[in-house]
Amino acid sequence: MEADELLVLVAGGDQKAFEQLYGLVSGPVFGLVRRVVRDPAQSEEVAQEVLLELWRSASRFDPGRGSALSWVLTLAHRRAVDRVRSARAAGEREQREAQRAHHPAFDQVSEEVEAGLEREWVRRCLDRLTALQRQSVTLAYYDGYTYREVAERLSLPLGTVKTRMRDGLTQLRKCLGGVA
Repeated sequence: MEADELLVLVAGGDQKAFEQLYGLVSGPVFGLVRRVVRDPAQSEEVAQEVLLELWRSASRFDPGRGSALSWVLTLAHRRAVDRVRSARAAGEREQREAQRAHHPAFDQVSEEVEAGLEREWVRRCLDRLTALQRQSVTLAYYDGYTYREVAERLSLPLGTVKTRMRDGLTQLRKCLGGVA
């Protein structure tokens, strides 16, 4: 029996006809898919998908529009091209993600530069404080101690530490141009 007749029988659900059709078209389907996809494992997978689609969609075959073999090979070619496009798109997505991960976004770079400049500016302003003011401010704002803990750490009265902090912060505010 020829492929056209077998495909009509397959459309009616005939499994024996499908086995015969499979034997006739599986070689040409795999060969076509292999030329398009190139990867042997992917080609086998696509060829199986085409043959499964052939079983499911045999009723769509119109003998008036061409031979069964050309219809099956058209299905195979379309499926193979879809697989290649899908693989290419996935590769491009992965490449874009890798580039994004490698190159931080402009906003992130901008924020890091700005933060670095601000830190340098604050450092310069801290250097303008007296050693006692700088010590108190550093312990409180960079090391996270409370005013009471700073007083205990420096063995000073709490009022003295508060005065140093007030004077130091006033100097910092002036140095930073009212930003602090």
